Amino acid sequence: MVQDYYRDLTRRLRDAGFERVPGGKGSHEKWRNAAGRQVTVPSKPMRIMANEILKQAGLPKAF
Repeated sequence: MVQDYYRDLTRRLRDAGFERVPGGKGSHEKWRNAAGRQVTVPSKPMRIMANEILKQAGLPKAF
């Protein structure tokens, strides 16, 4: 079974000051922090994708 990292990933983004903003296409969401850094989060990210999103957000790998 493939593990879904969406819940843990979005929790880490929220803790780092990111908020979901309008926009995104299909099953992807846009998240932005107060400094203007933006990342795109799919609805079912895999482990490698989740770590890459954290890297783009300036956060350490967690998965």
